[in-house]
Amino acid sequence: MYSSGYCAFCRRAEALLAARGVKHIETLRVDRDPQLRAEMVRATGRRTVPQIFIDERHVGGYEDLAALDRDGSLAALLAN
Repeated sequence: MYSSGYCAFCRRAEALLAARGVKHIETLRVDRDPQLRAEMVRATGRRTVPQIFIDERHVGGYEDLAALDRDGSLAALLAN
């Protein structure tokens, strides 16, 4: 997950994933490394954080993650 230290949506995404049993979240802090931010933009086409990947699949930001959780799709993604 691309993240920054001051991002409330990043914390919410981490909390949601933890609540669904995710034990480890690789966090790439774009506020500490401009190259990571450029990498994130290239990979996602988006400039805001969080940008969340499950395995190699880009699922989007927090709102996208929460929508997947609401419709039941998140459980299937995490089961793989």
